[in-house]
Amino acid sequence: MAASPKIVVIDYHKGNLSSVARGLARAGAAVEVSDDPAALTRADGIVLPGVGSFADAIAYMAESGQAAAVVEAVAGGEGTPFLGICLGLQLLFERGDEGVSPDAPVSCALDARGGGLGPGAAFEADGSRWVRGLGVLPGSCTRLVSSRLKVPHVGWDQVHLTEAGRVCPLLEGFAEGANVFFTHSYALDGDVEPADVAGVTHYARNFASAVWRGNVFGCQFHPEKSSAHGHLILENFVRICS
Repeated sequence: MAASPKIVVIDYHKGNLSSVARGLARAGAAVEVSDDPAALTRADGIVLPGVGSFADAIAYMAESGQAAAVVEAVAGGEGTPFLGICLGLQLLFERGDEGVSPDAPVSCALDARGGGLGPGAAFEADGSRWVRGLGVLPGSCTRLVSSRLKVPHVGWDQVHLTEAGRVCPLLEGFAEGANVFFTHSYALDGDVEPADVAGVTHYARNFASAVWRGNVFGCQFHPEKSSAHGHLILENFVRICS
């Protein structure tokens, strides 16, 4: 029997990661929860779960060396398989405006997406203050705004598969329109690359709820809290890491 793939769940000291670790273990992985950037070099797969705010999380990841280790591990779309969950999905992208202090010193970016800056650097663009994410995928993360719907978006909602999603290995066997569990106030904005979008959900606006490029995957929803549909996704990721 083949050995279980070793999947490292990144601990950036922002919450309890045990439900993600348990879900991956049930899906067949050998799981290690670690805050050590060096652990990522030994992993068959990496999971960045979603806890806390964009600015706080990326600041810790940058200071601890985790951000650089993730970027190196997943480089070129052919590196270590990576799954970002909720905030972990958002951090994959170029910029977010959640939790950016109005008193934080700002850096001069090469463009409106924070080009030339490292993860965690604050900058100003488009009339707002942003913080640079991991920059693995292009796009922004912004707050959901609605005068009719309650924000944060908490509860079960549908994921509609795109053309890419129908062939995405993470979503193999996932039913079109299946309900999964969300809890978030921020989501990917409309400037993400359409080719990277595997699933779409509508709440306050249409937003990418699943993304995929090469070895990089992300879910805005929580597969570890999404019953059978979520377990299927975790099983698929374990298989990808094998």
